[in-house]
Amino acid sequence: MKVYNIDINCDVGEGIGNEAELLPLISSCNIACGGHAGDIETITKVVRLAKENKVKIGAHPSYPDTKNFGRVSMDIPSDVLIKSIQQQMEDFTSVLKKENVGMHHIKPHGALYNDVAKDAGLAKVFLKSIEIYKDNIFLYVPYNSMIEFEGLKQNFRIKNEAFGDRNYNKDLSLMSRKFPKSVIEKPEEVLAHLVSIVKEKQLIAHDGSVVKLKASTYCIHGDTPSALQILTYLTKELPQHNIFIKRE
Repeated sequence: MKVYNIDINCDVGEGIGNEAELLPLISSCNIACGGHAGDIETITKVVRLAKENKVKIGAHPSYPDTKNFGRVSMDIPSDVLIKSIQQQMEDFTSVLKKENVGMHHIKPHGALYNDVAKDAGLAKVFLKSIEIYKDNIFLYVPYNSMIEFEGLKQNFRIKNEAFGDRNYNKDLSLMSRKFPKSVIEKPEEVLAHLVSIVKEKQLIAHDGSVVKLKASTYCIHGDTPSALQILTYLTKELPQHNIFIKRE
């Protein structure tokens, strides 16, 4: 029977304070860099926890919008966005240097993540802001997205991501958090969702459509209320399906 080795990632350093519980259960983390949440102190704290737990460390830059937690699209000049992303990355990498650890990946956050998935122009702007890192990191992005296409053109190393705790529309965009059932909070439902994507390379969208989706990293949001229960359950149940969380 085929064995599946997968990466489970979490968005952390966002003020929830549950990193000590979550990090032992995952294989990579995306740390807020100050755009939507976080600062040097929180980055340092989470980086140290990641080191202790042998979890791969990634940057999680966003629109500069702490008021809306980076979850609202912003119409700002490209140079302003580039400057903000670069400052977030400089703060993040300054901590990594002090802690003597490397950066494994970069994953845009929230509305920026969704916007670069569908807007080729914005995807190019984001890639320009992080181009100095591209030879040494992976870029976590949605499957079949503009940021994936543009990133591959520019020789970024891509890892497709799927969300274990979010429901999708049939176009592979995420259901808006404004709607009921956009977040999957029951561990059993998250497991079924993940097993379908990992083994069948497809998911059932909220309207019942069966949609193709390939991924190698799977996100459980650190601010999902039942995140700890979900990850505890997945750690126990995924091996029953020959799926294993692999730490590289």
